[in-house]
This record gives sequence, structure tokens and C-alpha cells, in this order.
Amino acid sequence: MEEKGKKILVVDDEEAIRLLYQQELIEEGYEVFLAANALEALEIVDKEPIDLVILDIKMPGMNGIEAMQKMVGKKSKIPIIINSAYPHFKDSFLSWVADDYVVKSSNLQELKAKIKQQLNKACE
Repeated sequence: MEEKGKKILVVDDEEAIRLLYQQELIEEGYEVFLAANALEALEIVDKEPIDLVILDIKMPGMNGIEAMQKMVGKKSKIPIIINSAYPHFKDSFLSWVADDYVVKSSNLQELKAKIKQQLNKACE
């Protein structure tokens, strides 16, 4: 499967994280959209044919779990990777709707591998 040009939405309230992920994912050949909060993310999902969402959980206003539930309600086939600094959410039943879970790290290799895996799955 060709990942180049796939549209990825990065949702995180930390600007440094958004910019780091944007730079790394553009280098991988993806088209990257950024949202600083859940409401921005939902607007982008409504307007753009997003192929995958990378979603933080702890954000001001609507949290990532609520945003994920709304996204799945609108576009159930969109793969969602939860990317959180809090590993305890991985075992929470609230995060089970997500297709994958990656604990935030400065090394993005695991996240990049999960992105490829989910995009390949979405094409099966």
C-alpha cells in the first residue's frame, strides 16, 4: 500500500508536539493537518477526507475520548491512534474504541510503525 500523500490529523494541545509530529510525518510523505483541540479536530474531520487521526487524551475543553466517540459516530472507518503521555489510559475501556495506543515519546519510531500498520489495515 502506498502511504505517500495519506492525510493524517494530529490532535494535541501542545504546540511543540504538533510541530514535531508534523515535521516527522511530512518527511515520511504524509499530508499533515494540525488541531490544537477536539473542536478544531472535529471541524477538520468534517471538511477533509482524513485517512488517520493521532489523538491526545488530556486536552482542555472536550477531551480526546469524547472527540474520538464523536469522530467514530461520524466516520466509523477512520483509524484512530491514541497518543498520550499517560500509559494508564491504555487499559481503560474508554480507549478501546481506538485502533491503537502509543505512549508519547521523543522517539517516534513506534508511532510511525503503528501509522503504517493502521493505514495498511484500512486498505484491506
